[in-house]
Amino acid sequence: QVQLVESGGGLVQPGDSLRLSCAASGRTISNFAMGWFRQAPGKEREFVAFISWNGGSMYYADSVKGRFTISRDSAKNTVYLRMNSLKPEDTARYYCAATTKLSVSTRRADFGSWGQGTQVTVSS
Repeated sequence: QVQLVESGGGLVQPGDSLRLSCAASGRTISNFAMGWFRQAPGKEREFVAFISWNGGSMYYADSVKGRFTISRDSAKNTVYLRMNSLKPEDTARYYCAATTKLSVSTRRADFGSWGQGTQVTVSS
């Protein structure tokens, strides 16, 4: 297991940008592929982005493709989610998660470690 703490959320206007951070402790994230998920009120938690253990592969939900970028900094043991051109429908609590799977995964069940989340609200 690895402990994950998200930060960087907030209240922004449509079209603004945010960068979320996910700081890991307990183990190095070099041993894990990482993902971001989000959950809006009354909805199920959904996949947002995935990055492989070495950063060589990224995968995105169609709803965020071209606007969001996932990245990782092993030296800082941190994963990031850069979110541009934010829309009201991006409003949700965003969660970072870690998996030992080597291939791309969008399934919540594949991720064994989760953070507590950070709230992103996009509203004018």
